[in-house]
Amino acid sequence: MRKFYIVTNRSKDAELKYTYSIIAYLKEHGAEGIYDEESALVEGTKYCYTNAEVMPDNVDCIIVLGGDGTLIQAARDLNERNIPLLGVNIGTLGYLTDTDMNNVYDTLNNLINDKYEVDTRMMLDGKIYRDDKVIYEDVALNDVVLSRRGILRVIDFDIYVNGEYLNSFAADGVIVSTATGSTAYSLSAGGPIVQPNARLIMITPICAHTLTQRSIIFGQDDEIVIQINDNKKLSEERVATYDGESYCNVVTGDRVVITRSDKTARLIKTSRISFLERIRNKM
Repeated sequence: MRKFYIVTNRSKDAELKYTYSIIAYLKEHGAEGIYDEESALVEGTKYCYTNAEVMPDNVDCIIVLGGDGTLIQAARDLNERNIPLLGVNIGTLGYLTDTDMNNVYDTLNNLINDKYEVDTRMMLDGKIYRDDKVIYEDVALNDVVLSRRGILRVIDFDIYVNGEYLNSFAADGVIVSTATGSTAYSLSAGGPIVQPNARLIMITPICAHTLTQRSIIFGQDDEIVIQINDNKKLSEERVATYDGESYCNVVTGDRVVITRSDKTARLIKTSRISFLERIRNKM
């Protein structure tokens, strides 16, 4: 790898000290590091945080400086470029990132010398239908969440899998996640931890009004449909959220259709820390 593009969370590197130190190191070792402040100008575009259209061609790797949230945002905004991402943790948890600023230069040496692996992560595609027309669509690396907003009342919905009725729920909501998302919101809602590169779709109800709340795991090619039911004539305060970032308000009769996306997130791995060790250290 010789050409690197840097995405920086300015709230964690306000003066770009870490960003420019990486650019200088790459230059000293015969590589190129590019940072463009205009990449953060996303108003009026389809991007949330990073404008993929200003990224130069022939980039070998995207270095993402921040935490897990920054890495997820970059994976969503830049997935159409199909370029592997290196997460550098300058945030808090750093569960998804591969390295931190204490070890980043060793990591860069590995990339320059092509000593790395690419971990391909499944993503979800979520379409929202109203009167049989798609009103909203986005992708998610972690999860698509249907939840309430506003007053504290349960919401009612039915879930279908491949066209077959699964169950009806009265709950705070439901999380439909990938294996990558199993250590995020789903874990907090009582869901299991799953090997992150596994190919599956997991459903985890949020505080369901039942004695037998359990997560259910389906295959990667299954189709999950959440049918929004009448909310007892109360105000339509429900929302579908993608990776905790983009969202769309939903109303009675809407359907949220979730399937495996054709897009993937390609995360660079140089660390020898195992999945189990990462769980012990980070959870």
